[in-house]
Amino acid sequence: MTLQKSPRHKELSIEELRWTCNPDVFDFDSTIALEPVDGIVGQERAIKALTLGVDIKGPGYNIFITGMSGTGKFTTIKQMLEKIRPQPTKLFDYVYVNNFKDPDYPRLLTFTAGQGLEFKKDMENAIKFLRENIIQLLESEAFNNKRKKLYEKYTEEQQSIMKPFEEKLTQNNFSLGQVKVGEVVRPELLPVIENKPVFIQQLEEYVKANKITSEQADGITQQYEKFQEELQTIFRKNFKLSQKYQKKITELEERIAGELVSITIDDLRERYKIKKVIKHLEQLEQNIISNLNIFKARPQPGAEEEFEAQFKNYSANIILNNSSVKERPVIIETTPSYSNIFGAIERVSDGSGTWFTDFTQIKSGSILRANGGYLVLNAMDALSEPGVWKTLKRVLLHNKLEIQDIAYVYQLAPSMLKPEPIIMDIKVILIGNEEIYYLLAEYEDDFKKAFKIKAEFDYEMKRTDKALVEYAHVVKKLVKHEELLEFDKSAIARIIEYGARYAENQNKLTTRFSAIADLARESNYWANDAGEKIVNAYHVNQAIKAAKERFGLDESKIQEMIIDKTILIDTDGERIGQVNGLAVYGDGLYSFGKPTRLTASTSVGNGEIINIDKDAGLSGKTHTKSIHIIGGYFREKFGLNNPLSFKASLVFEQGYGMIDGDSASIAEIAVLVSCLSEIPIKQYLAVTGSINQKGDVQPIGGVNEKVEGFFDVCKERGLNKKQGVIIPVQNIKDLMLKEEIIEAVSKKEFHIYSVSRVEEAIEILMGVKAGNQLKNGTYEKNTIYGIVEKKLNDMNKIVMKFKNNNEKKKVTKKGKSQTRKRK
Repeated sequence: MTLQKSPRHKELSIEELRWTCNPDVFDFDSTIALEPVDGIVGQERAIKALTLGVDIKGPGYNIFITGMSGTGKFTTIKQMLEKIRPQPTKLFDYVYVNNFKDPDYPRLLTFTAGQGLEFKKDMENAIKFLRENIIQLLESEAFNNKRKKLYEKYTEEQQSIMKPFEEKLTQNNFSLGQVKVGEVVRPELLPVIENKPVFIQQLEEYVKANKITSEQADGITQQYEKFQEELQTIFRKNFKLSQKYQKKITELEERIAGELVSITIDDLRERYKIKKVIKHLEQLEQNIISNLNIFKARPQPGAEEEFEAQFKNYSANIILNNSSVKERPVIIETTPSYSNIFGAIERVSDGSGTWFTDFTQIKSGSILRANGGYLVLNAMDALSEPGVWKTLKRVLLHNKLEIQDIAYVYQLAPSMLKPEPIIMDIKVILIGNEEIYYLLAEYEDDFKKAFKIKAEFDYEMKRTDKALVEYAHVVKKLVKHEELLEFDKSAIARIIEYGARYAENQNKLTTRFSAIADLARESNYWANDAGEKIVNAYHVNQAIKAAKERFGLDESKIQEMIIDKTILIDTDGERIGQVNGLAVYGDGLYSFGKPTRLTASTSVGNGEIINIDKDAGLSGKTHTKSIHIIGGYFREKFGLNNPLSFKASLVFEQGYGMIDGDSASIAEIAVLVSCLSEIPIKQYLAVTGSINQKGDVQPIGGVNEKVEGFFDVCKERGLNKKQGVIIPVQNIKDLMLKEEIIEAVSKKEFHIYSVSRVEEAIEILMGVKAGNQLKNGTYEKNTIYGIVEKKLNDMNKIVMKFKNNNEKKKVTKKGKSQTRKRK
């Protein structure tokens, strides 16, 4: 049987394999003539969204920014906010002071920026003044004279009460003495016998000594009890008199010192005409007058610290001082723990195991420092920190900040203080990725209320003449800020080509400028290492080569195993049911491609395609889906007239890890077709590409790595001028292949084909025409699909014959059974 040869398929031209940036498009020789970039490159859409979110003052217009890492989101946001932020609203200082009526609820005082520090100093000066002058005032001669007059009057009144009683005692042979009971001295009535005062308990001794009679002792006892009641009455009168005296002394002190306190506080009231401040000063004045004892006292040696602590209640705790802030604050919180963002209430140990706190231990966080401006957070960090997301959402929805300890938020410890809430006026900017955004939008009811603006940072931009120049200005900015060597235009052109390769598109450039910056820094290193004064294309190429070598250990190990045939890959000859697929390996920092062997086996069956990797638990969802798509393709191509009567199995040989993706779909169809048609596949070719159920080829990722991976294996074994790779036609624009491949293709030593239909790939792989479907529904004879169709028909006949034989056996067994029953 003579098979129809496949039509000649066009190879890709050298121009299609790579876009080259011509240095002559630049009107400068080096970056010496350039200015650093002013603004953000390639993120026009994101900037518009950011500007909208910044300018709108309504509730909930906070911003969630998405985009790939390395696109300069943090840098861009900081630069943009500093550039476009409107004039600052009135910024404030926030001060917590003691609540004299309820210390557990510290009072918040709000001042315009700069006033908070002035208030604190004025308070300190006022208390210092009162401490120095109250004690002097209350020790002055004028005050002592007034107090002496009160004391004299008190003494007179006391004597007027005690003198008649003492005379009465004398007349009745009693005297008033004092008895010490423990450490306490108390007055005692003492009978006088033989001109000698004695205790009432000694009377019996005097009776026994015949100094007095029993009747006299009883009379003395009765008199004692009577005088004792009078004494208690006198004591009560004296106690009330003493209280009255102490009250008058206190009133005198409060009147004399109160005038000084009032004058001092009045001066503060004149300076700070703020309603809440005036109310606090009123309570402060009352508390000082009520606690003059601590102002009168002097510190005891060794107890100075405890003495000073008594005056802490009269201090002011500035938790935010905006005196030096002239613009809207932009705070980028890189460590978004609960206390770093929302503040904390610290606790102090007294050294004996007891912990306490007060208003002076309240500390602010970055969200308060950003009040009136912008707070920038990494979304993943904020979500992973305990309590942060829950509290942040509450602050944004209610526009209030309540400073608390994280233990209180999770009810692990009781709240020791409840500071007065702070009114918030803030824009929060969260930076994350699409996955985090959609998870929050789906499962957090209030997320969309709090974050109404989404700004998407693009990972690529169109390659225009303007974009090429902007890239040069980006490099110039790095040169200036990091004091690198200048770059000539050949180096700039090579960096731009790297940007297109990174974007995997000849018509696009990456906006992940962190990668571009790393390349520029490493190119600068190699230029310095060579003693050059300017960086050129050679140094850029050297940096790219060094980076590949630095990250390429896994790649070199796999290459070694392929060359020494530990991993089985053929790059010559032909074989049925075996094809070279292409896979990409990587760890996020560096990716590379290598060929992988894909095999198939077929037999008579029911049309099932077994995915061995799936049965082994090594197939991802996308790869499993692609196997079902292949089944759909076979059913449409060969199952319209007869049921598919084959069973097949597919496997990636020597695959010991997870496999995912659909880029092996063309290879899987080709290897199945090879098994069914028994036409061999050229092992010096490799193929990559996805398909749909109709056989249309779809683009794949990592095309450059895949082509280069197969080329490196072929080159190591020796190029035979037949080797090549088949790729989807849509991936032509993504090709940015290395110069080594361009040179091999120009010498006809390596070939690259593009296909738009799976049949084209099959023809290239097998060298036989795929075959068209005729009007009668069959395929052309002596073509691949014609042979497959015939093979499937033969399999179907075998299946039908097998079924018929089984039916006959069933009928025969049934007939014999019925015969036995009749007998």
